[in-house]
Amino acid sequence: MKNLLLVSVIMCFCTSLCFGHNGSIKGKVYSKDKNTPLQGATVAVANTDKGATTDAFGIYSLTGLPFGKQTLYISYLGYRTLTQTVDIKEGETLQLNILLEPGLVDLSEVTVNSQKQEALGTISALDVNLRPVQSSQEVLRVIPGLFIGQHAGGGKAEQIFLRGFDIDHGTDIRLTVDGMPVNMVSHAHGQGYSDLHFIIPETIEGVEYGKGPYQADQGNFATAGYASFSTRRSISNSSLKLEGGLYDTYRAVGMFDLLGEAARQKQQHAYVATEYMYTNGYFNSPQNFNRLNLFGRYQGMVGQDKILSLSLSTFRSKWDASGQIPLRAVESGLIDRFGSIDDTEGGATSRQNANLTLTSILPNGATLDNQIYLVNYDFELYSNFTFFLNDPINGDQIRQRESRNIYGQSSTYTQEGSLFNKRITSEAGVEMRYDVVQGSELSRTKGRSITLSEAKKGDIDELNLAAYLSETLELDPKLRLNAALRLDQFMFDYQSLLNIDSTYSRQVNTEYKVSPKVNLFYNHSPALQFYASAGTGFHSNDTRVSVQAGALQVLPTAYGADLGVNYKPIPSLILHAAIWRLDLDQELVYVGDEGIVEPSGKTRRYGLDLSGRCQLATYLFADADANFTKPRAKEEPEGNDYIPLVPLVTGTGGLTLRPEVGLFGSFRVRYLQSRPANQDYSLTARGYTLLDALVGYTFKRIELKLSAENLLNTKWEEAQFDTESRLRGETAPVSEIHFTPGSPTNYRLALIFHL
Repeated sequence: MKNLLLVSVIMCFCTSLCFGHNGSIKGKVYSKDKNTPLQGATVAVANTDKGATTDAFGIYSLTGLPFGKQTLYISYLGYRTLTQTVDIKEGETLQLNILLEPGLVDLSEVTVNSQKQEALGTISALDVNLRPVQSSQEVLRVIPGLFIGQHAGGGKAEQIFLRGFDIDHGTDIRLTVDGMPVNMVSHAHGQGYSDLHFIIPETIEGVEYGKGPYQADQGNFATAGYASFSTRRSISNSSLKLEGGLYDTYRAVGMFDLLGEAARQKQQHAYVATEYMYTNGYFNSPQNFNRLNLFGRYQGMVGQDKILSLSLSTFRSKWDASGQIPLRAVESGLIDRFGSIDDTEGGATSRQNANLTLTSILPNGATLDNQIYLVNYDFELYSNFTFFLNDPINGDQIRQRESRNIYGQSSTYTQEGSLFNKRITSEAGVEMRYDVVQGSELSRTKGRSITLSEAKKGDIDELNLAAYLSETLELDPKLRLNAALRLDQFMFDYQSLLNIDSTYSRQVNTEYKVSPKVNLFYNHSPALQFYASAGTGFHSNDTRVSVQAGALQVLPTAYGADLGVNYKPIPSLILHAAIWRLDLDQELVYVGDEGIVEPSGKTRRYGLDLSGRCQLATYLFADADANFTKPRAKEEPEGNDYIPLVPLVTGTGGLTLRPEVGLFGSFRVRYLQSRPANQDYSLTARGYTLLDALVGYTFKRIELKLSAENLLNTKWEEAQFDTESRLRGETAPVSEIHFTPGSPTNYRLALIFHL
């Protein structure tokens, strides 16, 4: 054993000597048009396994290079790939800074063996560049296999479906924007409620997403997956967009550069973006939907080793809604499919954000990211799911509302080093999120103006502290191992404000969760990558459940495993495939008669994900995604173990024409297979196939765009539930499908001026 240890030490020493006689390259990669660092750019050495990815400062480092003439390929999606020949001298470090020019996407220049730890990193970058989002809904649809449904007017957060989950409004997917959380813990309407309408779609620069609980920096709700949205750090020019469409739809977006070219050359950037939208919608009762967004962001270099970013935003939305309707009311002719039983539903919400980040290079070469954020949020929603089931006279309308502040902080330390002469990247992080919710309420109301009774009302304090450590070891140039451990602590505090028995009522609880994760990447070649991932994650339960005496599964665990491949059989085609399994110790199930969610038992899902991206010609691209899932409740007998509403088979695809100027367009299809609406599959939630299209023309400074949703005018149901309800005059309740109709053919015309 001693001899073996001695031999190992000698080998490591000899290897160090060999590396010492080789050369290295260090430098930065910047965008030429914006003079901003390009994070995630690839610098590769031709005919070798050597490569590097730039950090937040655009910095890269290549070590252990053989001396002599070497050819470098520097690439970043959406920019022209640069080829650079350099002369590596023994024992010296060459300083090489690169400016990349914007250009068309070329799949032949894209590799699938990214140094990043996200298996879907290449796919996500392609989707953002080739399919820029056109609306708030498209913000989520960019994720392969993710479907959404709106069922209470345009201002309410969408219902989300992914990997065999009915995620409701965000229970099992973690969503962030510039590092700020979107999911609302212990929300008045439902756990994890995620409203992304405060994002102006035109400000989105990128979307990094993943599936499964495998990333150490993704904590609460990251079970089925996560999506991290990032807004633009700068804009090249100001612009004004005017949009109009059917059903009294109007939208205006302005983006204005504040500092100009001189400041840009000094790496100082600032812009503001505004959005206003109004629509009455396609329902018989007008929606009177209003949305106003204001967003401003500054980013600049502080000295040579710090990047400061500050963003401020405000969002307000107000709407009326028809709500979901029972199938029997339509079939009997009582209403048509765009009618309503209670047309006094609707709501209002607002959100204000302040977000400050400082990224620093430390004297030892490590990177430190510090972030603090503050969110102020208000929410009020009126719904009627059961009509006259509980109150035959006044009806069953409910009001859910709350006001909250979120205080957050995170710090991440990243450093590259060596372990036994193998490159190792260490990342350590600490996080704090503190939610202070005032007046979280569920009340019985009539006509949105009369409060009949208060069912629940209280104040919530919820604190989440977390720390994680992630180590990525390059076992050899082709093989990387990532192992991580995350620790979360939750402190729940609930105080009832109803005071039914005139006594002080406060309940508290503290819970911990440890989540190990491991990812293995094997880069067989620039065209072929295999990966395997395993790990655990969790979603928290509502504070009002978590503080109850004897409460079980406060932080139910998700156990996941993925085995996948990214492959480029030809230069113009990228394929992705993954088989996966995910077990949950507990889920949250929608209860229609109360308009809330409640815990249920253990579940298991396994499935297959398939994706393809192809460049058919210089400007023409095709994409396709297919997802197959088998979800089951583990503690129910066979035949009664279906999980209601979860998708079994989904598919999306399309063609995109993207030249730099002139005619552009896209044609897209969405397919969702019919699925069980209840546990024994005695009711079916009907599937659909939809066609959407967009066509436009770009002049020098003007862009004209026409979009069409549901091109074939398909009759489809956007949201469906098995709900027990009673209509006025009915003597007994009926349990059947209740639905919100999807949009008929809808056209929108947009005119964009680049100032």
